[in-house]
Amino acid sequence: MISTQFSNIYFLGIGGIGMSALARYFHTKGFKVAGYDKTITPLIKDLMAEGIAIHTSDMGEKVESIVGTPKDTLVVVTPAVPKSLKELKVLEAKGFTLRKRAQVLGEISKDFKTLGVAGTHGKTTTSTLLAHVLSHSAEKCNAFLGGVSSDFNSNLVINENSPWMVVEADEFDRSFHQLTPFSSIITSVDADHLDIYEDTSKFKDAFQDYANLIHSEGSIVLHHSVQLDAKAKIITYGVGDELVVDYQGVKLRVEDSRFVMDIKTPYGDFSNIVLGLPGVHNAENALAVIALCDTIGLSVEEVKMSIGNFKGVKRRFEYILSQKKITYIDDYAHHPTAIKGLITSVRLLHPESPIYLIFQPHLYSRTQDFMDEFAEALGTADYVYLLPIYPARELPIKGVTSEALSTLIPSNAKFGNAKMMFEWLEKVQNGVVLTVGAGDISQYVNPIKSMLSS
Repeated sequence: MISTQFSNIYFLGIGGIGMSALARYFHTKGFKVAGYDKTITPLIKDLMAEGIAIHTSDMGEKVESIVGTPKDTLVVVTPAVPKSLKELKVLEAKGFTLRKRAQVLGEISKDFKTLGVAGTHGKTTTSTLLAHVLSHSAEKCNAFLGGVSSDFNSNLVINENSPWMVVEADEFDRSFHQLTPFSSIITSVDADHLDIYEDTSKFKDAFQDYANLIHSEGSIVLHHSVQLDAKAKIITYGVGDELVVDYQGVKLRVEDSRFVMDIKTPYGDFSNIVLGLPGVHNAENALAVIALCDTIGLSVEEVKMSIGNFKGVKRRFEYILSQKKITYIDDYAHHPTAIKGLITSVRLLHPESPIYLIFQPHLYSRTQDFMDEFAEALGTADYVYLLPIYPARELPIKGVTSEALSTLIPSNAKFGNAKMMFEWLEKVQNGVVLTVGAGDISQYVNPIKSMLSS
């Protein structure tokens, strides 16, 4: 066990959202925690303020002076860290124990009744909502979240006496196969990460493998579009008046600028469920949480209020600016299905407003795999501006560029750098501005807010 084997935990890539939650967890447990990341971000500043030592230069052999010995130090590594990093090479050569983030989270999950949230879309919002609801109940929970909750102002939730742990079950690099889930929500199985899975069939097989891990006494809360087998009880959900599911959202509507729905469950019907977040997709996320909470003994009446006051997750349909003529929303969407859902939700809330969408594609491989789908989804906005592709861990792929994508978009699409983007924005007089993407597009949020506010 990690708790007895090591006293020091060293993180390579500590600034990642999943890595930082683990760092916070071990820090609260009394371990000596330190780490490396290449850039000082607001999240890293928060970690440093909490007492975690972090540096941004590759220390090479000098790293030994801060990590302890191979016997008492665990090194946690994110795939985003290049194998050429000198620190990594030194720690490998000296015999330090290295583990992936997913392996460490998997070890921790064994100590709790773990509630996973898996799916191509909605993992972060749904897991954060689940943690929010449980934290406002007598059950409480611990949680490792894939984003910074606006309610907790953190990506980590600790309740020492609770047996429950909520985790985002990430399909990237088959990370979710490391978990030991008691029950799980599965929101969607739209193909993604084909650089890892090769094809749609293998991607779906990975979700089946995850479903097989879920405890036979637990439950799988499954979106109606997903077909999986399991030894655990399967509970279906979906929003739509014509659906045949166990938990059904009906009469989804906008009242006083808030989304509201009625729901039908195996235990009765409930009216006027007010949602804390807008959007059809968030109505489905809320319904999944209601269904899972039902399985562990919380009634719909118990969870209604906490669903209605949920503030959400930073960069998930986050209202940055709301003025008479200009509304500005920032969102993490980086898959065509999520982008289409985002635009649909904006249309419902702001039916008379033109949509100006700024998109930063994430990964060359994903852009190549879904070039036509991206074009179709982006084309449902009125005006589109494309920033260069954010490469993350990848090298460029010939012919795969934002310029190439722009030629396929049926609406008014332009591409260029950030300077040109701000020039494009200067012409916006009224409407909804969206910044969308999973790369470093968030660095432009405050400057865009300042420009639109002036």
